[in-house]
Amino acid sequence: MSFVLFTDSSANLTTEIIEKFGIEVIPMIFLVNGVEHRSYRKGENVDIKQYYDMMRNKENIKTSLLSPETYQEAFRPFLEDGKDILYIGFSSGLSGTYQSSAIAAEMLREEYPQRKIITWDSLCASMGEGLMVYYAAKMKEEGKSIDEILSWLDENKLNLCHWFTVDDLFFLKRGGRVSGATAVIGSALGIKPVLHVDDNGKLIPVSKVRGRKQAMHALVSKMEETAIEPEKQTIFISHGDCLDEAEYVAKCIKEKFGTEDIVINYIDPVIGAHSGPGTLALFFLGNER
Repeated sequence: MSFVLFTDSSANLTTEIIEKFGIEVIPMIFLVNGVEHRSYRKGENVDIKQYYDMMRNKENIKTSLLSPETYQEAFRPFLEDGKDILYIGFSSGLSGTYQSSAIAAEMLREEYPQRKIITWDSLCASMGEGLMVYYAAKMKEEGKSIDEILSWLDENKLNLCHWFTVDDLFFLKRGGRVSGATAVIGSALGIKPVLHVDDNGKLIPVSKVRGRKQAMHALVSKMEETAIEPEKQTIFISHGDCLDEAEYVAKCIKEKFGTEDIVINYIDPVIGAHSGPGTLALFFLGNER
């Protein structure tokens, strides 16, 4: 049965991957000084550098949940065309948006009882979610069914490792990830947190290191500890307008593991609103999160 693979813009997939595999992307919403924007438009590019500059200038930036109606509008044309739906969504541990997709799917199943409509909670974020979508897209291209892909996703989602560091603790403080005192002291001492996404899909601080370079090496060290055959994997790296540092991490990975297939992309405005400029994140399959 023919089906369409959906995700949302917080998967941070490159345009090349989206177009190659025909992935449908639902744009997440953010607001700058009260003006609503979409973080993805098919065939268009969001001026991501300008966005991060606005963050550096402490503009008033907020995010907004997607409604069930947004998902219904996205899914319905394909259901009308006789296609099934597989939607891989942003972690329910970080956003209520996945719940909106589940509500939409339940309503649409009543309208289209012959269609299979699956919304799957990735418990992943940024290009961690994107890496799950990428693997699903490759399996779809190979002719795998929705059920076969779902089985693989369920078996592997808690092996999708996310390791982050941030440059400015202000944004984690604003989101309640660190205390105000920690942010002030950490910033003064040049302390950089290392965080990951846990089995519940939540962003958790794990350790602290002194200095940006040490933080970058900490990400690679985490990969060394848990990655499964890293030289054979596709590795994703996302960044909050710090491409040079993302490329440095990629270089370290290539030198240490011999990995060749590394994809780098920006962190989208919705996730970036909470992590801030200078965020650096590494994603790979490991023994455990």
